[in-house]
Amino acid sequence: MFGYTEEEIAAFGLSFGVGAFMLYMVFIIFQLARESKAGRFGTFVLFLALGFGLLGFALKGIIKYFMKGLD
Repeated sequence: MFGYTEEEIAAFGLSFGVGAFMLYMVFIIFQLARESKAGRFGTFVLFLALGFGLLGFALKGIIKYFMKGLD
């Protein structure tokens, strides 16, 4: 499609598409904290609990990158 292979489209989607989705998830967490009037500590807890999964997913990619370089 448009001169790109399926592998190139998938790599683009996994890098930029998932990254954009993660930024949107941060926006959703912020909106949730604001609409619930959570305060500073409540907002911190929301970002800690809900953002921890996003952080783990991002770190998984970084760890895989460095592990691949060791081989």
